[in-house]
Amino acid sequence: MRKKALVLLADGFEEVEALTPVDYLRRAGIETVTAALGASRTVTGARKIPVIADTTLKEWLRQEKAGGWDAVVLPGGMPGAANLAASAETGALLGEMAAAGKWICAICAAPALVLSPLGLLSDRKFTCYPGMEEKVTDGEWTADRVVIDENAEGGGLISSRGAGCAGSFAIAIISKLLGEADGLKIAQSVLL
Repeated sequence: MRKKALVLLADGFEEVEALTPVDYLRRAGIETVTAALGASRTVTGARKIPVIADTTLKEWLRQEKAGGWDAVVLPGGMPGAANLAASAETGALLGEMAAAGKWICAICAAPALVLSPLGLLSDRKFTCYPGMEEKVTDGEWTADRVVIDENAEGGGLISSRGAGCAGSFAIAIISKLLGEADGLKIAQSVLL
């Protein structure tokens, strides 16, 4: 069965943290859908780069069930991470994904601003953009570039520090969804 990942895009997202995972996951053969928060599929990144998402989150939620997807990816960037955190739909989706034992993947400010207020870092190892860990009252922060905290069910949390780690973050997602060999193959093909 083909693996599937959803990447959420909110205005102000960090382009590298969003599009590197989209690119690498698609190279690996993972069905990867981008979903924009809001009514428009056009989302503007933190560096003012407009991106046209595959769908909106509202459209996706009408057609899909979170339990049928393997991972959700949350880029950081400001105010993108804050916009994700303010979205009730995002919170509900993340709760469903966590309850189903799926992978929740967050980079930069997203672990601290989106996951922590939802209780999704509680008793978990994580990393985030330097200094953002001060906003987290639960969870165990480490300074590693990518941190994987796996559930007994096989899903869990993949977190990363920032734009410079986006390639390694994407490879970690591929490795958990498809296997280490597939992650290594993509890493080698892009000269990571």
